[in-house]
Amino acid sequence: MPQGPLFSADGDGLVLAVKAAPKASRNAIIGIMATPDGQALKVAVTAAPDKGKANAAVAALVAKALHVPKSAVSVISGATDRRKLLRISGDPARLSALAQKWIDQ
Repeated sequence: MPQGPLFSADGDGLVLAVKAAPKASRNAIIGIMATPDGQALKVAVTAAPDKGKANAAVAALVAKALHVPKSAVSVISGATDRRKLLRISGDPARLSALAQKWIDQ
């Protein structure tokens, strides 16, 4: 995963750095965390990392938080790692404004 900011605009969408915490006690977006690779959004999900279940849960939670359909979120890097890059399809300006709220909290 390249070192860099939490998110960046990418054509007709947004690329978001995520640190997944599978098998958590609840589904929640925990907040921003610093990693050796840069900032990442820590996302806890109850799903186990088995056959893509945790990835699907992370994508669904991020989609809900950004008010986009689940189909608009895809894992572009880190499918078998806790550190992931998600691509969210949609208006980059609107998605960036929503993602910026995580940083401002």
